[in-house]
Amino acid sequence: MSRPVIIGCTGGIGSGKTNVVRTFESLGIPGYDCDTRAKELYDEDAELLAEVARIAGDDVIVEGRLDRSRLAARIFSDRDMLSALESVVHPAVIRDFSRWLQEQNTKLVIFESAILLDKPYLREIADFLLLVTAPREVRIARVMARDGLSREAVEGRMAHQMSDEQRSRMADYTIETNDRDAILPQLLSIIQKWQQI
Repeated sequence: MSRPVIIGCTGGIGSGKTNVVRTFESLGIPGYDCDTRAKELYDEDAELLAEVARIAGDDVIVEGRLDRSRLAARIFSDRDMLSALESVVHPAVIRDFSRWLQEQNTKLVIFESAILLDKPYLREIADFLLLVTAPREVRIARVMARDGLSREAVEGRMAHQMSDEQRSRMADYTIETNDRDAILPQLLSIIQKWQQI
């Protein structure tokens, strides 16, 4: 069997990406969550952990495990260190995804990443791009409730992300999660198109 068609799923903070991927999974289409796996790889991938220590300092590793709060404090104020960290984390995620992909026995898989459109080497992984959107006020309310953040903090995070208008110019398909229209009919319509490929 040839490799599955890879659907890249992305969207801004609070857009509803996770719910969309869970809906795909409920239909038997496997999903790979880059953000979650990146966090897990810090604990599983000894090579990655060694690279993180080399970049951020040995003291970010405590008793063989990453001290996430210490690392976050360090990279928050150092853009060069953040870039260096991304240069080792992203390849580790791509290696992990490649292994995962070989284990799948299906026509379609979902590759979810919040930064999919920001990084050309991630964008190239996907055969098609699915953008998940939601009205701005819905997104703000979701993130405030989910993460316990203030409105200002959420708006600050949104300001550092690409706009939906920018994302939509690169997307092949768009799903809106507006708390009014059901996700499933939108997905089924898109899946029918993919299965005819």
